[in-house]
Amino acid sequence: MSTSLIILAAGQGTRMNSDLPKVLHKVAGAPLLVHAMRAGAALEPERTVIVTGHGADAVAKAAMDFDPDAQVVLQDEQLGTGHAVAQAREALADVTGDAIVLYGDTPFIQPETLTAMAAARMYSDVVVLGFDAADPGRYGRLITDGQTLTKIVEFKDATETERAITLCNSGVISADAKVLFDLIDAVGNDNAAGEYYLTDIVEIARSRGLSASVVRCDEAETLGVNTRAQLAQAEAAFQSRARAEALENGVNMTAPETVFFGFDTYLGRDSIIEPNVVFGPDVTVESGVEIRAFSHLEGCHVSRGSVVGPYARLRPGAELAEHVKIGNFVEVKNAQIADGAKVNHLSYVGDASIGKATNVGAGVITCNYDGVFKHRTTIGENVFVGSNTMLVAPVTLGDGSMTASGSVITSDVPAEALAVARARQANKPGLARRMFEKLKNLKAKAEKGA
Repeated sequence: MSTSLIILAAGQGTRMNSDLPKVLHKVAGAPLLVHAMRAGAALEPERTVIVTGHGADAVAKAAMDFDPDAQVVLQDEQLGTGHAVAQAREALADVTGDAIVLYGDTPFIQPETLTAMAAARMYSDVVVLGFDAADPGRYGRLITDGQTLTKIVEFKDATETERAITLCNSGVISADAKVLFDLIDAVGNDNAAGEYYLTDIVEIARSRGLSASVVRCDEAETLGVNTRAQLAQAEAAFQSRARAEALENGVNMTAPETVFFGFDTYLGRDSIIEPNVVFGPDVTVESGVEIRAFSHLEGCHVSRGSVVGPYARLRPGAELAEHVKIGNFVEVKNAQIADGAKVNHLSYVGDASIGKATNVGAGVITCNYDGVFKHRTTIGENVFVGSNTMLVAPVTLGDGSMTASGSVITSDVPAEALAVARARQANKPGLARRMFEKLKNLKAKAEKGA
């Protein structure tokens, strides 16, 4: 049975005290909305509909960046969750199968949980995701009769007896898409908030002879983000889980509490991650790689046997082949570095390709930007780039070539050639002594005058 996703992302999130829409605040380098979309993607949805409101254009862009096939609809007025889901009706008018409602500010619903909900739909017309809360607080309560869910009661409308119930509503609901919209049509707004509650569809479904049931998940999965403090809690929860999974999968971290993961970081087994390493989005590290302390990686791929850092930065487009060495205070951006190449000290390699077994000396810079356009540097195999060489792109260094230290290379260097591009040194006997004497006299006069 196919499933479509409806992700509610219209709220302003006033408690965040921010101009940014709530669902665009980030955990592990990705917007909260993307976490929800990523979880739902495990169901291989037929269609994904994002319901936007506040900051609709920015929310739509984030959604489309993650999934270009996602459809975006606008909720002009925020009249409750039932009203929000109703905005997806037209986008799903021609689909068959189920629809599942997720929330853009609830990032930790696990794919296995959604799979369990899809399975529960085989024997229940409406499936609600619930959790047993340690402190139920103001959550809506799930009212059950044996295995049957009879209704959902919002806290503000609940009796004292109902408020004593600890089985709470996550808000995630699944049903046949056409049944879902039919039920929403019957929802009214005769409640304390004057809103159209999605949760009312359970009682309406029961009154029509339809069945409803609950799938339970861990309370941690239902963590919603409404404040900056909760955003920090969500980040901590994500990092804790990511570290535990990495250790379980064979990654060695000497101080895991100091390592920070991106939402999609992949680390191969037997990789070594030293303290204070930060992974941004889209990082793949293969087996047997060593990432040394205080390095920052994002948008890059590091192949097996390579060593990165300490104090290195790999930016988007950095592709390291096997047994590459990137050393201290080296930055690599949009560059491909072949097997066994070394960039060990204080260098910048951007918009470049470096061939096998090439050695890039300390202080080398690929001068890739002319103020308007980016240009590419191509360095062949077995090249020795002398320390403090400036490579003014576009430029090519042939296989087996060499540059003299301190050179400014503005033209291609043929294979096996030595390029020397620096002014001839001239020594002026005694001039240093005379200059120092003159400067010291000027300083003495200045201090006397003061």
